[in-house]
Amino acid sequence: MNIIHSKTLNGMPAIAHGFFGREGGVSTGIYTSLNCGPGSDDARAAVIANRESVRGALGADALVTLHQVHSAGAIIVTAPWNIGEAAQCDAMVSATPSIALGILTADCAPVLFADEAAGVIGAAHAGWKGALGGVIEATLQAMERLGAERGRIAAAIGPCISKANYEVGPEFRARFASDDPANTRFFIASDKADHFRFDLEGFVAARLAAAHVSRIEPLSTCTYAQEHTFFSYRRATHRGETGYGRQISAIMLTS
Repeated sequence: MNIIHSKTLNGMPAIAHGFFGREGGVSTGIYTSLNCGPGSDDARAAVIANRESVRGALGADALVTLHQVHSAGAIIVTAPWNIGEAAQCDAMVSATPSIALGILTADCAPVLFADEAAGVIGAAHAGWKGALGGVIEATLQAMERLGAERGRIAAAIGPCISKANYEVGPEFRARFASDDPANTRFFIASDKADHFRFDLEGFVAARLAAAHVSRIEPLSTCTYAQEHTFFSYRRATHRGETGYGRQISAIMLTS
C-alpha cells in the first residue's frame, strides 16, 4: 500500500490516519488496484476487499464512507453503517473510537481534522463546489458541537489535483469572483485564451485559515500527475476512459 501521512496528525498518539493511494488492492484494469469507491463500476467484491484492507491497515473496528454529492453538509457519526446505507453528505465528525471516517476522492481535496485534546475528529470531501459552498466550515461547526475548540483543531489537506493540471473556463472563475472578489487570487492565466488554472488546495487552505483553524498542513501532492499512485477523474476524462477509481483518506480515534 502507498499511504501518505500528515506530520501534524502523526504527532497525535490518539489518532490514526492515512491518505491511501491506488496501490495495494485487488481491483484490475482501469481500477487497478486499491479502488475503494462503491459508486464506480468496479466489481463490488473487489471494492469491499479493498476497503477491508484499509480498515485493517488503520486497525479500525469499522470504516464508513458517505454518498458524496458535493454538498456543504456534515453529520455526526456514533455508529457504523453498511455501504448501501451511507447518507448523502460530504463531511462527518465523530468522538467515537475505532470508527474510521473515510473520504473518497479522484481529484477533489480530502481534508482530515483532529482536536486530540477533545477527542474529536472530522473528515471532509472538498471539491470546488463543496469548498465554495461551506463544507469546511460545516465540518468545524459539527466538531464544535462534540466539544472541539477551533483553536486546537489541526487539518491536513490530502492529495488532490494541482493548479498546474486544473484548467478551467472563464465562467468558473466568475463564479468564485462573484462570491468574493478576493478569490481571484487562486487563479492564474493558462496557455489557452480566456482560461485559467485553479489552485484548489490553496483555496481550501485559505478557507481553513479564515475559519481560524490553528494548524493547517497541505500535502501538496497532485493526483493528476501521478498515474501509478493516484486515481484522477480529470485524467480519465482526458483519456476517454469509461470509468475511474477512487482513493480513500481516513482518520480514526484510537481511544
